[in-house]
Amino acid sequence: MNHSHLFTKIILPALIPGCLLSSAARADENLWLYAQGADTRPQNTWELKLSDISRLDKRSGDYTFNEIRPEIEYGITDRLTLGAEILIFDHHYSVEDEELQPFFDTQGGEGGEFDKTQYAGFEISLKYNFLSAYKDFMGVSVGFAYERREAYRLDGSEIDQDSFVPILYLQKNFLDNTLVTSFKGKVEFERRLSPGVLEEEIALDLAAGIAYRIAPRWYVGFEARYQSDFLSPEVEGEESDGGQQSSFDLTDFTWGSQYQYGTYMGPSIHYAEEKWWATASLLIQVAGGGDETRNPSIKNGKVYDEHERVHLGLTVGFNF
Repeated sequence: MNHSHLFTKIILPALIPGCLLSSAARADENLWLYAQGADTRPQNTWELKLSDISRLDKRSGDYTFNEIRPEIEYGITDRLTLGAEILIFDHHYSVEDEELQPFFDTQGGEGGEFDKTQYAGFEISLKYNFLSAYKDFMGVSVGFAYERREAYRLDGSEIDQDSFVPILYLQKNFLDNTLVTSFKGKVEFERRLSPGVLEEEIALDLAAGIAYRIAPRWYVGFEARYQSDFLSPEVEGEESDGGQQSSFDLTDFTWGSQYQYGTYMGPSIHYAEEKWWATASLLIQVAGGGDETRNPSIKNGKVYDEHERVHLGLTVGFNF
């Protein structure tokens, strides 16, 4: 099976019968892939989300990674939403450039291949709304997430990772709420262990979106995302690449050296019925870089270790 279409060929068809039985858009729908508004769920309501982000192409050989997230959200109050999701990673790759790590080594070297679908972990999150995008000058919410991972997002290898993520959500609506703008900013504090390696990483993930309602139930949008990592791995107790390590212990906070960054842009389309909605997005890496002395994957103004050429996203939500 073509793994880049795993979600659309297997999961989405299973959802269609339920979609056909449903029929009015809710305020907390996702209009983009990464950007997200300040809305929270109404009290005592639930939402099931099923999403897949297909990350494609590392510039060498073949690379497909599907990050599949079933998520359930519950409105504790009109201002406070609790979320819980499972992470499923589906990797299929065979890269040819030995400088593309850790993929080249994980696949078994030249001519190797990695093909695996696995449970990767879970995430629990809270989101609290301070100001409403419909009643106040701007919507403002804050959130916090804890994520546990047992598989590495890049290559699917086994890891032991804990992430602590404060989040800021901003939203501003115009033209009787037909034009929606949003910003989602995350700072991820990650501690990752693999055999002989400790990585304490601070990562920025910033996404902004704009969407316009072109017809009842339909929005078209555009999104930009910037992601960057600040770290220097520790191998067998020693710094490995000459960069400054990040640290976020209570008595030792250090914002380490930037290792890489990537910028993506692209369109989205959103459709909603009364009880369900769907959003599809396409983002393309338009710029990338970082510390070229430590990161050999940086080529021609793009970066390919933490980033890919293309992100395809599909999210389907059900309200009940």
